[in-house]
Amino acid sequence: MASELEPEVQAIDRSLLECSAEETAGKWLQATDLTREVYQHLAHYVPKIYCRGPNPFPQKEDMLAQHLLLGPMEWYLCGEDPAFGFPKLEQANKPSHLCGRVFKVGEPTYSCRDCAVDPTCVLCMECFLGSIHRDHRYRMTTSGGGGFCDCGDTEAWKEGPYCQKHELNTPEIEEEEDPLVHLSEDVIARTYNIFAIMFRYAVEILTWEKESELPADLEMVEKNDTYYCMLFNDEVHTYEQVIYTLQKAVNCTQKEAIGFATTVDRDGRRSVRYGDFQHCEQAKSVIVRNTSRQTKPLKVQVMHSSIVAHQNFGLKLLSWLGSIIGYSDGLRRILCQVGLQEGPDGENSSLVDRLMLNDSKLWKGARSVYHQLFMSSLLMDLKYKKLFAVRFAKNYERLQSDYVTDDHDREFSIADLSVQIFTVPSLARMLITQENLMTIIIKAFMGHLRHRDAQGRFQFERYTALQAFKFRRVQSLILDLKYVLISKPTEWTDDLRQKFLEGFDAFLELLKCMQGMDPITRQVGQHIEMEPEWEAAFTLQMKLTHVISMMQDWCALDEKVLIEAYKKCLAVLMQCHGGFTDGEQPITLSICGHSVETIRYCVSQEKVSIHLPVSRLLAGLHVLLSKSEVAYKFPELLPLSELSPPMLIEHPLRCLVLCAQVHAGMWRRNGFSLVNQIYYYHNVKCRREMFDKDIVMLQTGVSMMDPNHFLMIMLSRFELYQIFSTPDYGKRFSSEITHKDVVQQNNTLIEEMLYLIIMLVGERFSPGVGQVNATDEIKREIIHQLSIKPMAHSELVKSLPEDENKETGMESVIEAVAHFKKPGLTGRGMYELKPECAKEFNLYFYHFSRAEQSKAEEAQRKLKRQNREDTALPPPVLPPFCPLFASLVNILQSDVMLCIMRTILQWAVEHNGYAWSESMLQRVLHLIGMALQEEKQHLDSVTEEHVVTFTFTQKISKPGEAPNNSPSILAMLETLQNAPYLDVHKDMIRWILKTFNAIKKRRESSSTSPVAETEGPIMEESSRDKDKAERKRKAEIARLRREKIMAQMSEMQRHFIDENKELFQQTLELDASASAVLDNSPVVSDMTLTALGPAQTQVPEQRQFVTCILCQEEQEVKVESKAMVLAAFVQRSTVLSKNRSKFIHDPEKYDPLFMHPDLSCGTHTGSCGHIMHAHCWQRYFDSVQAKEQRRQQRLRLHTSYDVENGEFLCPLCECLSNTVIPLLLPPRNIFNGLNISDQPKLTQWIRTISQQIKALQVLRKEESTPNTASSKNSENIDELQLPEGFRPDFHPKNPYSESIKEMLTTFGTATFKVGLKVHPNEEDPRVPIMCWGSCAYTIQSIERILSDEDKPLFGPLPCRLDDCLRSLTRFAAAHWTVASLSVVQTHFCKLFASLVPDDCHGDLPCILDIDMFHLLVGLVLAFPALQCQDFSGISLGTGDLHIFHLVTMAHIVQILLTSCTEENGMEQENPAGEEESAVLALYKTLHQCTGSALKETPSGWHLWRNVKNGIMPFLKCSALFFHYLNGVPSPPEIQVSGTSHFEHLCNYLSLPNNLICLFQENSEITKLLIESWCHHIEVKRYLEGERDAISYPRESNKLIDLPEDYSSLINQASNFSCPKSGGDKSRAPTLCLVCGTLLCSQSYCCQTELEGEDVGACTAHTYSCGSGVGIFLRVRECQVLFLAGKTKGCFYSPPYLDDYGETDQGLRRGNPLHLCKERFKKIQKLWHQHSITEEIGHAQEANQTLVGIDWQHL
Repeated sequence: MASELEPEVQAIDRSLLECSAEETAGKWLQATDLTREVYQHLAHYVPKIYCRGPNPFPQKEDMLAQHLLLGPMEWYLCGEDPAFGFPKLEQANKPSHLCGRVFKVGEPTYSCRDCAVDPTCVLCMECFLGSIHRDHRYRMTTSGGGGFCDCGDTEAWKEGPYCQKHELNTPEIEEEEDPLVHLSEDVIARTYNIFAIMFRYAVEILTWEKESELPADLEMVEKNDTYYCMLFNDEVHTYEQVIYTLQKAVNCTQKEAIGFATTVDRDGRRSVRYGDFQHCEQAKSVIVRNTSRQTKPLKVQVMHSSIVAHQNFGLKLLSWLGSIIGYSDGLRRILCQVGLQEGPDGENSSLVDRLMLNDSKLWKGARSVYHQLFMSSLLMDLKYKKLFAVRFAKNYERLQSDYVTDDHDREFSIADLSVQIFTVPSLARMLITQENLMTIIIKAFMGHLRHRDAQGRFQFERYTALQAFKFRRVQSLILDLKYVLISKPTEWTDDLRQKFLEGFDAFLELLKCMQGMDPITRQVGQHIEMEPEWEAAFTLQMKLTHVISMMQDWCALDEKVLIEAYKKCLAVLMQCHGGFTDGEQPITLSICGHSVETIRYCVSQEKVSIHLPVSRLLAGLHVLLSKSEVAYKFPELLPLSELSPPMLIEHPLRCLVLCAQVHAGMWRRNGFSLVNQIYYYHNVKCRREMFDKDIVMLQTGVSMMDPNHFLMIMLSRFELYQIFSTPDYGKRFSSEITHKDVVQQNNTLIEEMLYLIIMLVGERFSPGVGQVNATDEIKREIIHQLSIKPMAHSELVKSLPEDENKETGMESVIEAVAHFKKPGLTGRGMYELKPECAKEFNLYFYHFSRAEQSKAEEAQRKLKRQNREDTALPPPVLPPFCPLFASLVNILQSDVMLCIMRTILQWAVEHNGYAWSESMLQRVLHLIGMALQEEKQHLDSVTEEHVVTFTFTQKISKPGEAPNNSPSILAMLETLQNAPYLDVHKDMIRWILKTFNAIKKRRESSSTSPVAETEGPIMEESSRDKDKAERKRKAEIARLRREKIMAQMSEMQRHFIDENKELFQQTLELDASASAVLDNSPVVSDMTLTALGPAQTQVPEQRQFVTCILCQEEQEVKVESKAMVLAAFVQRSTVLSKNRSKFIHDPEKYDPLFMHPDLSCGTHTGSCGHIMHAHCWQRYFDSVQAKEQRRQQRLRLHTSYDVENGEFLCPLCECLSNTVIPLLLPPRNIFNGLNISDQPKLTQWIRTISQQIKALQVLRKEESTPNTASSKNSENIDELQLPEGFRPDFHPKNPYSESIKEMLTTFGTATFKVGLKVHPNEEDPRVPIMCWGSCAYTIQSIERILSDEDKPLFGPLPCRLDDCLRSLTRFAAAHWTVASLSVVQTHFCKLFASLVPDDCHGDLPCILDIDMFHLLVGLVLAFPALQCQDFSGISLGTGDLHIFHLVTMAHIVQILLTSCTEENGMEQENPAGEEESAVLALYKTLHQCTGSALKETPSGWHLWRNVKNGIMPFLKCSALFFHYLNGVPSPPEIQVSGTSHFEHLCNYLSLPNNLICLFQENSEITKLLIESWCHHIEVKRYLEGERDAISYPRESNKLIDLPEDYSSLINQASNFSCPKSGGDKSRAPTLCLVCGTLLCSQSYCCQTELEGEDVGACTAHTYSCGSGVGIFLRVRECQVLFLAGKTKGCFYSPPYLDDYGETDQGLRRGNPLHLCKERFKKIQKLWHQHSITEEIGHAQEANQTLVGIDWQHL
């Protein structure tokens, strides 16, 4: 197809490129009818440029469009070459002081909590960094895309509106000047012409709805017959559905389908087929058929290619207009004029209106292009911003209803621009007064909620998905209303008052429809069948909460408005209560000689509703009357006399009674919907406008009526009137032995009622109810939250109500009431209550839930006990009420209240006869305490001539009424003080009596009036009290002693846990001090310890007894006994890698014999140190496997371990493991003969070994060549003289028992399988190599960790590490016994040849490309395979020593060849010691051998320093290796940290302190060796600079450096675009912490195939960067992600903390985040210790949801 097109296309391109833009523009300048000319030009050229085939070529299209279509317009506009014209315009233009940068998705935005007018005012990163706000309390979020930067907008900021870049240069631009003055007349005219034509063309073609014909003036003469099948985006269908459908419809591959789907999602549409009409129509029908089953089908259109071409160019044009107007404000002004000019058809005919009203018909890409244009033109020009705002408001209802039915999200709808317009204070005010915006919004909102019941209230039936979707959309109108109200007016005009009150009327209409909605009736007998729909009503209430509060704030700002609003609200409430009394007959209640009339109404029988927004709004306004003192200034204007208190309190009281009855369990059969409603009614999100206002309404009612009347009505509503109005009712009640539930219910109701009275009197912390201000209210909230427990900042913020700006006001007061404690390595910072605030604690604080109340009580009593105080929690001293509410306190001394108190106390005194509860008594005591506090305050504040009317003390001293002469309340309290069953409340009663006496004294001293009571009883009481106090003191002392002992025990226990961390915490913490490496072996301290060689220190063998964790049986580790094993985990690792890009292409053929010094990928073995019998483990593993197979049939859930890969969890500590290491005795002692003769020197030994190797090679050749010429063979045998004592036919007997042999094979095979990623094969010759390699690599990684942390080499290692290294080394040393002898010998020969060259082995790596420690381990562990056939008396130890010396020499040469010889300025000119001169001599030798390619000789001191530093890691690793191999304890000097230990290490390893002596002692052979090493071709290449080599010591790998401030990471990520989908912003940019690569995670675009599975970018990256393990930071979520393999992953807390010591995963709070170095080090440590996989295992075991995540797609 392509090849046919090519020549034709090229011909077209050539002819197109020959046209000149200048000529075309010239033609246009001459034209009489410019519009026709331009349209003809477009009709001719657009279809030739765009849409020429099935796939777009954006680069080519853009180039041609610029050349043929946009070029002429630019020429025409400038009247000259645009390359000169535009810069001229730019110079003439004054730069705008508005930033206006439109945000991309995921870009960081900043809002200042101190200076922003509202939270929608944001800055882009550049402006933020240049502004004053960076030092304020800012909030950081990531943009969803679409808003723009408000820098330079003076209405958005209280201060600092400009950043340094946008500051006003000259002060006199303040008044608005016309930007057109900078343009010449003819430029204005030409611009006007071209803008008008182009803008009209773009609008016309984008809103064109026919699919196969163009507008008449764009039709072409010759029209080709090509169509597109165009697929559009919607928010209903998922990616998977679309991909599946496309594969069926246009039979493409999955990759193509994913490409289509991604483009559709990004741009809103994509053609999926190109061809004739029939061809496309058929694809359309398949798509529609396939997607219409559950939902409406995907939108597909078959469109003529020329229409698509014009539409594509239309979009290009709009973007072009946007860029052109950037050159000059004048051009922007002209475009705005063109856009808003009324067309010929009158209303709504301007281009801007046409685009807005067609918004929901356009596709996503087109919408975002024209929204961007509006933002950069209309919203950046202040004059036209106003005009546009008016158009927007006029069309508001239509735009909103379009949006409600639209299938795109809010951010793609023009309705979303409301946030840019309504939040500008001046525009919002203008729209309220001119366009009556408030009313419009509320009316539009009511219009969408059409379902009403018979009373006209909203009715939400069962929610279908569609209705819920629509309801969610409708809520955006409430948000708009919030935007309009968010900035409060400072001065009011009559116009504003009138329009606001009109809006207020509309709002009351809305609330009236909510008053009493969702009424409920108590279910009796059987449980409710269908849970009623309650969420919609509460969603509505929650969304309106802020609007209701803001309405009240507006009213508070103007007295006239407040009075009018109050009247209107009252009138509406009267209407709602219209049928208040009819139908319910009146009844009369009387107690204590008071009587009141009310209606008969039972909450438990009639309908009741929790929604009463009108009453609650009135309550709010009533408080404002008090707060603003309007109630006292203009009482005549207020209808206060008309208020009927019983009517006001009726509904709120019913609501509170409903809550009480629900608590009492009377509504259980109404199901969860009611429980949830009650929960939200009290919840912090709703309570401000629900529960709190109900309390205020009751306070309002009580303050206006006789408290006795109120209490009687309340008793009646609580259905408790019977109990308190008839004497002895309680006794009768309990003697009738009624149903236990009923007694319980009544008790709860009495408790709840008393609680309500406590709240009515005690809750005076709202400004207007009590004489307090707003900060007192917040302080009190915080004190009570912190009295439950210390809290983190985020918890505290969550428990406080937010205002419309998302502020709680907490920061301003928190310092006054709390201390901040910084967090440690884990956990978060906590606020703790200051001790002096504890006296303000009120046990019956009204925002406590039941659970919080009991926690707080417990915490406070505990605190008091710790401070040795009594445990009474008396009511705190309260601020006075405002005058309007002042009469409230009389409820405490009213007759009915006293009667209630007396009755309950009496029940308590005669505690057996009645049903009562302790909490009831506790509440009564609290009320008495409140009354006493109140009286005390009255006494304190009273002036001379006033009489104190509050006489509670006198009233409680009087005995009861005549008929039964009950004792006074006081007397009963004294009786109760000694009641043994009230021990808890003793302190409280004592406090009450003390306070009572104090008040009495005050009264007596202030007035000489005689007092009725004498102090008799109290005096008697005091003597009784003394011995009781003595008893109590003794008890207290005993208790303290007990507590002290307990504390000591728990301290010891904690100490024990600290000491033995390993037992309690299976993590690889190297800090833990545990079993020292010295196995308590009896070593004489003054002898020198030598780890290897003939002089090796002989340690008496210790017997080792271990216990199996599975069968608890103890057993000794022996050669012939059953095998014991350690659970182990083998993994590939790149932690030490210096080259991550190496990749093994064919693991089946790869030979791992030599490890390159870049350690690009090693095999690490770790263990949790738990020991089992091999057969117990086998049984356990089989059962795990069987369980797994059963589980697979049941359900396909991943577990945290992968049984198919041999993984299991350690049965004891659940640590992830995938194999077991056998426990062995030191294997060398088993084979090592005694040192009989004197041992050979190095030179002689090398000769002997070389001869033995040669003999073996000849023999091998013999075996491989078939027996043809026997004569030849016999000759060879004669020539080959076997070295003395060498018996190549001898095969040693394997000393190990069968089960140990089996375990040796098991672990060896596992290491081979994991390390090379191949199928297990125990016969493979590479198995022993992998075992040695794993041993070497693990030792190297431990050495690195110890060095990085400055820990001593043989310090106290945690026992799991110690056991692991010991077992691993011994295993590797014993493994040759189960491998084929000839294989191990071959390996040895090859390894040996790399140092001592022979003729047989060519192409071995050069000395620079071998990691010497791996080589050493390989040689030492393979050597016994050769030595076992040597009977000449050379011991194994001699071989070890010579091998070690040989490798050390090679390493020194390696270091000298690669050491960077830069001369240091700080040259130490100390006299050269022997080391320095020796090393210089060696360097000169090297210099000769390399043919002088080596750099000039630096100083000896410098060289020796390089050698010492370079060889240290090698020596440390060797020391560890030989220590574990031969079991020689380490010298005590190396067990402490501090000095470099170089000499001690040399002694331990039997090396000379001057390492260069090795060369001098064996000079004749070393010379040859050095020459052979240096003559290798690779060494030459390195020295000539053609290749690199690793230099020593190798630096430790660190994780990448992260920036201190998190926002720079976000910024970096927002600039990162997905590498595959052409400049598209990545949705989940993720940073690899190991190498610093940014990846596009969790998206289809970047999936790749790995081992036959589709995996996401992160998983693919772990395989290339971390050999399967990865550590990532998800930048948008601020979350660390650990991945291991395809099925394992977990999230880990990020190393970024805010100022309150908390992480913010998901960036929900937006506080500035800074790097916490310690936490980052902790992550790095996990990585260094290879614990990432283990960490994931533990996380997945602890949290099952992690197992279900498809980690491979991240």
